[in-house]
Amino acid sequence: MLLPQLREEVCAANLELPANNLVAWTSGNVSARDPESGLVVIKPSGVKFKDLTPENMVVVDVDGKIVEATHKASSDTASHCYIYRHRSDVFGIVHTHSRHATAFAALGRSIPCVLTAMADEFGGDIPCGGFALIGGEQIGQVVVETLANSKSPAALLQNHGVFTIGKNADSAVKAAVMTEDIAATLWLALQMGEPLPIAAEDIASLHYRYTHVYGQ
Repeated sequence: MLLPQLREEVCAANLELPANNLVAWTSGNVSARDPESGLVVIKPSGVKFKDLTPENMVVVDVDGKIVEATHKASSDTASHCYIYRHRSDVFGIVHTHSRHATAFAALGRSIPCVLTAMADEFGGDIPCGGFALIGGEQIGQVVVETLANSKSPAALLQNHGVFTIGKNADSAVKAAVMTEDIAATLWLALQMGEPLPIAAEDIASLHYRYTHVYGQ
């Protein structure tokens, strides 16, 4: 079996999605790219999360061609692979329809950076890209374009949901969890009034501290 360790990592990362209330039924997926071979491991299409195993993860090449599989690959595979081909720094991708973040996507609205936790993690707004149909590379194209001039590891897709990127599957899952948490907090704030802005220089300072000082 190809890439047994990466299969385990991707399977475990997929299980974090329902554990963090980011998905319903079989929606959503996680993939990761192997830095040595360039091969991609991704969730199989339409399989319940409770039935996921390392063995039924799907291995494709970076163009989305099946290399080793017992199941069909996720319907988002072409878009994941497009992102990998155009972002050499990305080795993990997550897609969800998490409720609060997707509510912003339904309105075609970016999530403004009005929380220090958001400045830390995202370095600014979470941008919202345009509409794209599922099944081909179009969603991947929108994600790449939307994040081209952003520090954010997350993008919203109009009328669709959330895509996050990272240095591995776990970091992309973290970004997806934080995206939903921030979206939920901002939704609550909007019920009470207009959120207060954070100055751009303070956002930059917070992001630098988080990425260069915070943690071990």
